Amino acid sequence: MQIRATLQGPEIDAYILPSYDEHLNEETSVRDQRLKYLTGFSGTDAFAVVTLRGAALWVQNRYVQQADGELDCDWEIYRMNDTVTIVDWLGYHLRPGQRVGADPHLVPHHLWRKWESELEDRMLKLRNVNNNLIDLVWKDRPEPDMIKIQILHKSYAGEKWEDKIKELRERLHHFKCDAMIVTSLTEIAYLLNIRGRDLPFTPVIKAYLIVSHHDIFLYVDRFKMTLEVSAHLHTDCYNSLCVKSKDYQQVWNDIRTYAQIWRKVLIPAPCVQEPGASEMVYSSFPEKIIFEHMSPIIMMRAQKNSVEQEGMRMAHIRDGAAICEAMSNLETRFYTEQWTEEKIKYEVERSRLSQQHAKGLSLRTVVAYGEHSSYPFYISSNVTDIEVTDQSLLVIESGSQYYDGTTDVSRTFIFGEPTNDMKQTYTMVLAGILRLSHLKFPSDLKVSKLDALVRSPLWTTMSDYPGATGHGIGVYGAVREPPISVDYGHDSHFHFKEGYFFSSESGHYKNGEYGVRLKNVLEVKNTHNVHPSGAKYLAFQDVTLVPYEPRLIDGTLLSSLEKRWLNEYNAKIRQYVGEELKRQGNMKAFYWMMNKTRHIREYLPEEEYRAATGAGSRTRAFLTITVPAILLGLTVFGSFLRWLL
Repeated sequence: MQIRATLQGPEIDAYILPSYDEHLNEETSVRDQRLKYLTGFSGTDAFAVVTLRGAALWVQNRYVQQADGELDCDWEIYRMNDTVTIVDWLGYHLRPGQRVGADPHLVPHHLWRKWESELEDRMLKLRNVNNNLIDLVWKDRPEPDMIKIQILHKSYAGEKWEDKIKELRERLHHFKCDAMIVTSLTEIAYLLNIRGRDLPFTPVIKAYLIVSHHDIFLYVDRFKMTLEVSAHLHTDCYNSLCVKSKDYQQVWNDIRTYAQIWRKVLIPAPCVQEPGASEMVYSSFPEKIIFEHMSPIIMMRAQKNSVEQEGMRMAHIRDGAAICEAMSNLETRFYTEQWTEEKIKYEVERSRLSQQHAKGLSLRTVVAYGEHSSYPFYISSNVTDIEVTDQSLLVIESGSQYYDGTTDVSRTFIFGEPTNDMKQTYTMVLAGILRLSHLKFPSDLKVSKLDALVRSPLWTTMSDYPGATGHGIGVYGAVREPPISVDYGHDSHFHFKEGYFFSSESGHYKNGEYGVRLKNVLEVKNTHNVHPSGAKYLAFQDVTLVPYEPRLIDGTLLSSLEKRWLNEYNAKIRQYVGEELKRQGNMKAFYWMMNKTRHIREYLPEEEYRAATGAGSRTRAFLTITVPAILLGLTVFGSFLRWLL
């Protein structure tokens, strides 16, 4: 392993390499995939450790199988939540007094301090290695992308970037800070109304930004600037609303200078998906002037303005049309062609990218069939590709970037006849999605409390799904955006506000058999009613408009109210997506959509209801639990809400 020879240069005995880039992104550009170069592992969110005699890789649970297939026998593979941590492994392989190196540009500050403390307990030392060891040996490293910066005009952004800067400065004044270092690429893109293609699924430019009360400095590769962008950012003037463009690497020299001038500087702290600033940024300032706080830009960006709200709705209508087109093509040709996961992935992506204002994908498209669908974090690839038939369930998770919005949707399909077990599982998952989307609640309700509402149908059968139920989503930005995280396991002090957009996801995975996954994006709306406490009553509205799979819905397991909600959702799809498909002249997709959104009966005749409640022990058990909800409807739903509060 070539890197071992470089350990002697900085006089270290081990080296830790994260998969992050300098801005702590999980998904990185090809040029920044240092961990892949070292190990061969192509996944994200991983850490490699190398000593003179050993090598180990830590990955998330969802990537264990992939890592096992991509790494050679020289590597040990561990799960992130394994009992053997990185520090444990180093303590076993090193002697007291030996030194561990890492690049502070690539490690979050809080993680660095944690490693430092734990290594010290084992009498080991953590040392800065500013010259990345992979960069020293990576001879054929790809060149940086030279794609130019794009302007996101006010007609899409809804607000001038100058007004955003003014608001940010007001917040900095409130904190009594002289300046702020912006390290998040999505925050820079939002703040300056610019976009780029420096990451695979997120339209951002690799840059740093410094905002003080009198200056704005953008550190970026000069080749990415154009005359139009320079005019947009007022780079040729000298007042407080002119952006001064500097070379990307110049930021470190300037930071050292400003550290002698500023009395208090805001350094971003971790917030949900955002890991905060790197150790390199943090350690560049004296401790006494650092004000570590969640980036104010996060809260500015979370509440979308009226233009962004309308853009998200329109983007999701076109996105729904794209899914209808892809699935109608698939169903039409299903029995005349051989289909695999990868072929279906191509069909879905092709339909998406042909839509108006489409700029790319927002996430890795997941197509998982049969046993693969039972793995909640399965990543489809050419290596794992299998044929898709009509014997099991097909899960598709996908999303796209549009000029006016970002989408993220999951649906589960079947092309043959489902089993009763499949229908029961799907319907339980659907019930949770329906319940959340029609909730009305006071604005002081904590976001994390809503998780139980989505999971409750699954909990009645003592089942559950891993991971969070929901996360914030950007507008032509990140598909996962703080501060929203709907996850009962991580209590949050954040509350919803009108104009927030977030995902609602539920699933159930029968290991080795099949899985069900559904995900919608919801918008937070103001009901213009007031709770007795004085808080506003808020509500949710579906912006994802993609049909559910009627073959998998067992109407006897839904309450009359839930069936009414489903019919209302289907009617909305017929109205908005149907109109869009007709505008595009895509009648095949239109008729597919109409077939999938048929009206279902909201009430069963008594004899049919009795027959349904007596069918099958598992169905009977589920109905025994849910009959009170079916009979009481809104009363029970209201009781559940009072329990949340």
